[in-house]
Amino acid sequence: MFIAWTTLPTKAEAEQLASDTIARGLAVCAQVEGPIISHYRWQGSQERTEEYRIMFKLLPDKLPHLEKHVLSQHPYDTPEWIAIKADQVGEKYLSWASASPTNLTL
Repeated sequence: MFIAWTTLPTKAEAEQLASDTIARGLAVCAQVEGPIISHYRWQGSQERTEEYRIMFKLLPDKLPHLEKHVLSQHPYDTPEWIAIKADQVGEKYLSWASASPTNLTL
């Protein structure tokens, strides 16, 4: 299983992307968190931005499809996209994830 995340500027945009991702079968779960406060440098200036984070849980075969979808729908010029392989996943959760519908529209 993989865990991937991105941030969006508004709750509405985060909710829409999370919902669309599940509807397309690209992840088994998408959780919207926030608001969070991000501090970073952008084009030479220090920035402070309120954002909403989406954390996706997905099976390995969906990772390239999810990345393509998220990046194509993202409003930022340089969106955060980080994906990591989960070293350990509970047996019941993984069984549920494996049984979730994944043959939906990509």
